[in-house]
Amino acid sequence: MEEPAESLSSDQVELRRWRMSDLDALERAIYESLDHLLPWMPWAANPGRQQTSGFLARRQSEWETGQAFGYAITSDAEVIGSCDLMRRIGEGGLDIGYWIHPHWTGRGMATMATAALVHQGLQLTGIDRVEIHHDAANPASGAVARRLGFTEVDRIEAPEGPQAPGESGVHVIWRMTADQWKTRKLSPPNRHAEHG
Repeated sequence: MEEPAESLSSDQVELRRWRMSDLDALERAIYESLDHLLPWMPWAANPGRQQTSGFLARRQSEWETGQAFGYAITSDAEVIGSCDLMRRIGEGGLDIGYWIHPHWTGRGMATMATAALVHQGLQLTGIDRVEIHHDAANPASGAVARRLGFTEVDRIEAPEGPQAPGESGVHVIWRMTADQWKTRKLSPPNRHAEHG
């Protein structure tokens, strides 16, 4: 199965595949971001070294099976967030997830990281669309999709209801097709593979 590059860049951010040696940096970023993450991320209610280590191990396994491709978002080599390309929306599609340390929000970092993921994801064989799903009560996630030219295609009630304290239980679905991405006015991010 085709894999994306292990390292991507977009303007001021570098994305690189998560590795187990990132445990301390990720744990610190999560701890410093808890108030920011808790309303939207169910896992933020139970953080800790064991959970963070488990997250990194899952990212390793998911990459190897092609189920998902998880990246550390870095700026000047500092871990400032996390993002993923995930195969969970059906044939031909990838779903993107992301979060940014609150110190780095409002600077376009999530938008830059997402642009790199979209560009890379749509280059993979058989992928014709990329989606962003977020709770309707989280307008910041929707702003990233809007800035990149995604189209809102649906709002659906989550069958399981809200999963985190800030959620409404309504999922907003944004989509970018390969054709839409090609006709955008913005320049694509740089791509380079990292081996090691």
